[in-house]
Amino acid sequence: MQKLTVGEFKNRFSEVLAQVRRGETIYVQYGKKRKIVGVFSPYTTEKKPKRKLGILEGKAKITIERDFKMTEEEFLGL
Repeated sequence: MQKLTVGEFKNRFSEVLAQVRRGETIYVQYGKKRKIVGVFSPYTTEKKPKRKLGILEGKAKITIERDFKMTEEEFLGL
């Protein structure tokens, strides 16, 4: 984990890109307090696992049909 100010990030951008390609994460800081305002990290194309239904896993199944329609009022219970 490396932290850089916005100015350092801009000046060393090509070097930062090389570090990110190697798998490192870069945090970008801003202001006098050096608050973290952004994170530059490697992009992955790995598929995320399917969401689980928690305690109902294996006991329940949900399917939403393509033609399902609901107004915002119905959704919000208004």
